Amino acid sequence: MFEHSNGNNVRTDFTANLAEQGLTREQVIATERKLAKFANTMDSMVRIPFTKQGIGADAALSTVPIAGDVAGLILTGYAFILGRQLGVPIHKMMPAVKLALIDMVVGVIPALGTVLDIFIRPSRRTLNIVHQHIQEEYGIDDTMHLQRPFLHESLEYKQQRSKLWRNPLLAWLYLHIPDILGLMVIILLGWLLWTAGSWLLSLFQQSTGF
Repeated sequence: MFEHSNGNNVRTDFTANLAEQGLTREQVIATERKLAKFANTMDSMVRIPFTKQGIGADAALSTVPIAGDVAGLILTGYAFILGRQLGVPIHKMMPAVKLALIDMVVGVIPALGTVLDIFIRPSRRTLNIVHQHIQEEYGIDDTMHLQRPFLHESLEYKQQRSKLWRNPLLAWLYLHIPDILGLMVIILLGWLLWTAGSWLLSLFQQSTGF
């Protein structure tokens, strides 16, 4: 009884927090998804193979001395604006702000600055801070709109126009297209390696008589 009551109180607090900020759950998810798309563009547009690191517009801008680094800082400010729209306090945003300033200063260093920009990711840090905030304050734990922001937005558009896409299984399959394609590529590579290995073994046996 007590736990159930406590759960209700928590849910009421989440609702009150959203109302206090003049937000709905849908608006929070849409804005955070917008932030995720921006963070992907700035920090991980192209993923470095076999790592969780990526290269984005921020690293590309740092190749332009000073002006590119200043432009990167200004663009990163957009991530801070989105965070503030979701009610994230300034003091929570400060670690990301400091990281953005470090990113600009380090980026001035020729060549090395561009390499370090790959690992200093202020927009991604902002996204992490924002998501932790909305988990704590609004009770939103969903992450698919962060992991697949572009696909998630596309699916939402489709669902608004057709009931077909509201089917849970179909929606799940659509959001996991990259995983499915990746699995298909792995299977294809495995089959090609098996076929090539079998052919080489057969050729060896014919040549040696074993």
